[in-house]
Amino acid sequence: MLESYTTEQQNDASIDIDTRNSLEIVTTINSEDEKVPAAVKAALPAIAALVDDIVASFRAGGKLVYVGAGTSGRLGVLDASECPPTYGTPPEMVQGLIAGGREALTRSIEHAEDRPEEGVHDLERIGFSARDVLVGITASGQAPYVLGALAHARELGAVVGALSCNRNSKTFDYAKHRIYLDVGPEVVTGSTRMKAGTAQKLVLNMLTTASMIRLGKVYRNLMVDLTPVNRKLVERSKRLIRQATGCSRADAEAAFEASGRKPKVAIVMVLLESDRTTAEKLLSQASGHITGAVAAWNREKETPR
Repeated sequence: MLESYTTEQQNDASIDIDTRNSLEIVTTINSEDEKVPAAVKAALPAIAALVDDIVASFRAGGKLVYVGAGTSGRLGVLDASECPPTYGTPPEMVQGLIAGGREALTRSIEHAEDRPEEGVHDLERIGFSARDVLVGITASGQAPYVLGALAHARELGAVVGALSCNRNSKTFDYAKHRIYLDVGPEVVTGSTRMKAGTAQKLVLNMLTTASMIRLGKVYRNLMVDLTPVNRKLVERSKRLIRQATGCSRADAEAAFEASGRKPKVAIVMVLLESDRTTAEKLLSQASGHITGAVAAWNREKETPR
């Protein structure tokens, strides 16, 4: 059965890689890695459709949940954990579940993926519901832990997406959004932390980044909803206020503090020369989009009294 999976087949390009020197080895790996962006590009329509459903879920108060085992599970947890500091989201909004739990993040617990009931249990533990989105991340697409979770989510009526590097992935049987990443066999047979993992990481980057942009957490190409939890992010916040508005450093620092250390609010305050209350009201009315808030302000000024 395993030999039928693309991810388990031998790669002709690396069949004698054990006889090559270091430069030849890394050149072979690099050549194979070049195939990954093309595989992701072929899946862009399916990725975009999944983004649309994720955004709809977020707007309805739902959450995005990744579920995976091994490398795939770790990638999901990584992507989820980076959303709060980058986009100021609550930790519950994007979550990652991995077979074996927290311990599996740093230590391989391969047998954990064999229990479908654990996938169901983990979804129940976080209160997964029909308004949420579940994305199963697998290389081969056969992990029972992931399949159990996907089946449960579909039974609830939730949107289900699946990322897999095998055309006949079982995860696709449960998914509305089937994202097939045809990266081919790995340089080291079955080592799916390589091309498969790289492709999955690229897609996860797209899912959350595109969704956050759609929610207004990016202005132009600035991450205006970041949470300044350390010195570096405080300085980045002040810099992006200046980048977005063209104001002086002193004005950016003053607006940053006056906004309650919220870069997005500070930007609107500077752009419109308004107070914090007005800026927050306009942003709320514009569903968090700075461009919409500024447009609404301009329309209000132009409306005859």
